[in-house]
Amino acid sequence: MTGVGKDFGTSWLGLGERVCVVTGAGGGIGAEIARQLVDAGARVALLDRNTDTLHGVVESVGDAASRVMPVACDVTRAESVQAAADQIQAAWGPATLLVNNAAALYADAVMDIALDKWNQLLAVNLSGYLLCAQVFGRQMMAAGGGSMVHIASISGSIPQPYSGAYSVSKAGVKMLSQLLAVELGEKGIRSNVVSPAMIRTPMSDGIYQNPEVRQRREQIVPAGRISTPDDIAAAVLFLASERASYISGQEILVDGGLTQAWLGLIPRPGFEKDDAARSTA
Repeated sequence: MTGVGKDFGTSWLGLGERVCVVTGAGGGIGAEIARQLVDAGARVALLDRNTDTLHGVVESVGDAASRVMPVACDVTRAESVQAAADQIQAAWGPATLLVNNAAALYADAVMDIALDKWNQLLAVNLSGYLLCAQVFGRQMMAAGGGSMVHIASISGSIPQPYSGAYSVSKAGVKMLSQLLAVELGEKGIRSNVVSPAMIRTPMSDGIYQNPEVRQRREQIVPAGRISTPDDIAAAVLFLASERASYISGQEILVDGGLTQAWLGLIPRPGFEKDDAARSTA
């Protein structure tokens, strides 16, 4: 899977008939990634602890439902991940794409978070990524290559206070991905990260019901809007595809320019937008 001389057929991405795994596929980001993979011609295993959340995803792909497979899986348990991998391989063959997306979030100060909640969050957001990378990575090695895309967050680089171990876990995801890229590169396996910033999903929608809050958030993003799962999925599909065959160990920030805007948010009399406009008048 070198990408050299690769026949992409009628698809720019060349994902047709790829066996793909998406964890946390019942949530907003995971569901959209799964839908876009199906639209690109892939076969997609939908992993989630609660398969009831996957019904909507299956229904949303319409006539392509035969190319999705809901699989009950708890990514924090090695035996559950292995059972899911065995089920997928028996039905479709080895997976050659893993999207690590399952995540948890708790509101806690670092000084107050209980150890069991800390461990629980890390088990989902970091150890679960490792378990899936190990199990599905072995399938990729047997198949001669593949790609992994891990969903992290800008909070993996910028501390997100009062969110317990969330920033710690996402920072860990970034380093895990880099290690996988180095250690599995000779096996033809690439590993990359997509990091969203502010995003509107069913989980976060309550925040955006307040028009004032939504407007204040939009105003600090250079792109002028809050991202959607569609924005994240588009980046994931590119990194997953052979169009990105020479990209590994990297992170794509899908943030509308937010992380480049911090200095512009600091009061700086004489050097603000209105000041610049007056100087050119």
